[in-house]
Amino acid sequence: MSDSPAPSEQPDATPPTPFHRLADFVALPRLGGLALSPDGTRLVTSVATLDPAGTRWQSALWEVDPAGRRPARRLTRGAAGESAPQFSPTGDLLFTSARPDPDAGKDAGEPKPALWALPADGGEARVVLQRPSGISGVTVAADTGDVAVVASTMPGAGDAEADQARRTARKDAGVTALLHESYPVRYWDHDLGPAVPHVFWIGQLPTEPVPGTAPAASEWRDLTPDAGPPLGAGEDVALSPDGRLLVRSEDVADGPAGRRSRLVLTEVASGRTRVLVDDPLADVSGARFSPDSRQVVCARQSATTYDDPPEYTLLLVDLDDDQPAGVRELTPDFDRWPSAPQFAADGTAVYFLADDDGRHAVFRVAVDGSAPVRLTDQGAYSDLQVARDGSALYALRSGYDTPPVPVRLDPAATGQDPVPLPNPGTISSFPGTLRELDATAADGTRVQSWLVLPEGAGADTPAPLVLWIHGGPLMSWNSWSWRWTPWVLAARGYAVLLPNPALSQGFGQDFVRRGWGEWGDAPYTDLMAAVDAAEALPEIDQTRTAAMGGSFGGYMANWVATQTDRFKAIVTHASLWHLDGFVGATDASYYWEKEFGDPLTEPKRYEQNSPHRFADAIRTPMLVIHGDKDYRVPIGEGLRLWYDLQKRGVPSKFLYFPDENHWVLTPGNAAVWYETVIAFLAEHVLGEEWQRPELL
Repeated sequence: MSDSPAPSEQPDATPPTPFHRLADFVALPRLGGLALSPDGTRLVTSVATLDPAGTRWQSALWEVDPAGRRPARRLTRGAAGESAPQFSPTGDLLFTSARPDPDAGKDAGEPKPALWALPADGGEARVVLQRPSGISGVTVAADTGDVAVVASTMPGAGDAEADQARRTARKDAGVTALLHESYPVRYWDHDLGPAVPHVFWIGQLPTEPVPGTAPAASEWRDLTPDAGPPLGAGEDVALSPDGRLLVRSEDVADGPAGRRSRLVLTEVASGRTRVLVDDPLADVSGARFSPDSRQVVCARQSATTYDDPPEYTLLLVDLDDDQPAGVRELTPDFDRWPSAPQFAADGTAVYFLADDDGRHAVFRVAVDGSAPVRLTDQGAYSDLQVARDGSALYALRSGYDTPPVPVRLDPAATGQDPVPLPNPGTISSFPGTLRELDATAADGTRVQSWLVLPEGAGADTPAPLVLWIHGGPLMSWNSWSWRWTPWVLAARGYAVLLPNPALSQGFGQDFVRRGWGEWGDAPYTDLMAAVDAAEALPEIDQTRTAAMGGSFGGYMANWVATQTDRFKAIVTHASLWHLDGFVGATDASYYWEKEFGDPLTEPKRYEQNSPHRFADAIRTPMLVIHGDKDYRVPIGEGLRLWYDLQKRGVPSKFLYFPDENHWVLTPGNAAVWYETVIAFLAEHVLGEEWQRPELL
């Protein structure tokens, strides 16, 4: 890079878009979660912005007008932030927050996440439920307002006092050790145990106390007293609208070191629990009740095998106190992967989400068994909310042309592409254009991609190209990502290619099967076909290209480095390098071993697909990035890759985050991540002088 910053980076310059200056990009508001009031007149979302110090993102709740006439307004301003909004039947807004209780004494200690209520008729928010260890999940009965919560609890603790006493005893004794007697031992970025999630029945929330009187105490009745390690009762829970039943996914053993989930139903009055769906060849999750509390819809994911990837479907479960549950497949011939099901207001249909051809669409399927119907055209949808009178659906819509913003959908119309409701997160200007690009793979299969072209790219001024490979691998490029935002690179003149190769979901089961257990085969050749198609465009400079990716995308970046020298630089984040080592050390080894086999008895796929075996072929400069708290792809993968590059003299750098996980979650580190990637690409793709980021 040159000695002086570009004009858009000058402190006194006005950048044309928020992507031209990293400080502006990091400061953009980020919407997440959605809640609709029972009467359909209030829509609430959580908005994360930088705190005053600029060192962390702080969330607040904002109200959006479902009719789209009024501007959005901020509801909360707690320093600790607020999240997970949902409404009670009376219209009170419930949320979780770790902000201090104003009524607590000065010796109350460090606040933990508690349940707060903001009254429907106005007034200050107040704590309605708290526990010394904090609350991690809440579910509310839509008709009665009864509440159940999820809270972490120490083994043998019968109540909150006993739980706190056991925690204090460990702390006072200086004990941090954990004894495991079953697999797994950690998840994502944290150790499991000794406390595990339990589900507690609360019933009606306490009302505002009369001045001068003590607040009413809530009953905390454990609906899962037998929940134990490693994963406890889980947090995938839902209450029936009438408040009588609680459904949840229960984690159970699957062989000596495997896990799977089944569906169980608990009568809250008696605590009696029975199994609804227990499939030894599948995981069952995401259950939601029908409006009349007589049915449940859930998602079934078949267990993977050495030969077959997973298949997904929706199950409709009829509830009868006197008979075994009746289970019927709701989407038997649907060649996509349905998720997040919810009943229509009248119970005659189910809405769900699924990847489909590079989009994440909303679908509707009637409970009578007719074929699913796609309701949305462009974009990726999440956080679906169903109006109780059946008049509308609400969701967050994103895409590469917009971060998540709230929209209103018609419950039955097809081909919808709704206009965003007024909100604080809309971005009005981007440093380039978005187009869809198709390529043809070696076997004739269509490979779909998204291509971001920077402003000014043309036949006379072709842009350098960055191939950005998605993670997963069972996902697809279809929605906005703050972690993997192509517009930051587009603002610096790069075209960014986002392909969906073999193993990507949303293109049918056979498309996934093309890469199953053979990650270095069709996924790689599909990527190269996509790059060939992009480089054939007059707007692309095929002499200046780079490749990058994270997680599985990092694996593919490593694989690309061993197979070709067509790229000037490669960036690999949280990447798999030694497949045998990864499978044995990740947080869910049993999942990956189903696909690749036991490395001692079935070494073929490890030998054919592990990039480390072909390290001698690497000639391309590489930037290795890894976080030490990454338990999904442990740090040993990054360390070994870095050593293997260094000892072979490959030009390389290692960006190491001691306290980040699989992602990079703090504003400062996120900015440094982009800054380092930009500097590395500038050196090797643009031929500029390397400039070490100032804070590194």
